[in-house]
Amino acid sequence: MTAKQWIRSVHASCAVFVRDVGNGLLEVSHNGLALVGLAVVATAVFVGSHADMRRGLETAALDWLQERHEARAERDGNMLIALAEPDAIARATASDPSELPRQQAKIASWLSRRYQVAPEPLSRLVKEAWTVGQRAQLDPTLILAIMAVESRFNPFAQSPVGAQGLMQVMTHVHDDKYEPFGGNHAAFDPITNLRVGVQVLKECIARAGSLEGGLRFYVGAANLADDGGYAAKVLGEQGHLKQVAQGRQVAITVPQAPLVLPARPPESFDAPVLPVPVAVPEKVARAF
Repeated sequence: MTAKQWIRSVHASCAVFVRDVGNGLLEVSHNGLALVGLAVVATAVFVGSHADMRRGLETAALDWLQERHEARAERDGNMLIALAEPDAIARATASDPSELPRQQAKIASWLSRRYQVAPEPLSRLVKEAWTVGQRAQLDPTLILAIMAVESRFNPFAQSPVGAQGLMQVMTHVHDDKYEPFGGNHAAFDPITNLRVGVQVLKECIARAGSLEGGLRFYVGAANLADDGGYAAKVLGEQGHLKQVAQGRQVAITVPQAPLVLPARPPESFDAPVLPVPVAVPEKVARAF
């Protein structure tokens, strides 16, 4: 064999070797990718069939992305973005006024202008008053009138004797009613305060046997000769709301009945309880 033939033979052998190695690597790569693909599909099917695991992975991924976003914002000196909470809107007590039924929308608009409160949170309160009022069999305009007189729709209002929130419920007297909502601090959640206040009002009306008498109990004037004009003021405001609901034009500056608050907090009472499906409180509703 000549040197030239030997060289050709070596080249051919090397070519065969390289070709065989390349084909082997290609086959292994294809098989490996196929295995990876099968593993990914199997994992996706497994995770997809387990909702808890899927939510956990999604939460972990979102938390990781949020942490990276906040870290980058803080590094750049933008603390507003670093402290951002995308879910904060879920805590907002607000709704779109345009989504309310016509009657409720009119009342929300009128109350917003009369008490200089934003229409979005008022719309949410009006909607809740209708929902809770229906369940409690109380006129929603009465509930809204009480909030107007009690707090002027200030969810953080507090009287000198400790009545708190939109409907000025005596939190320390009715702390048991706040337990299902997480405790007494829920008194400053507008929706919770509304619901608890309606429950208290319902009990007061049941105890007194009439709406006017229930309002006297609610304000803490059950044992006083005069409620200071409280019932008249609430019912007067309710009358305005009913007119607005009927489509009548009511000026936002309509006068309110003068109110002279009771001079002392309420005391326990022993009036007979009417047969209504609500619990009877051991003490009166609240006091200023």
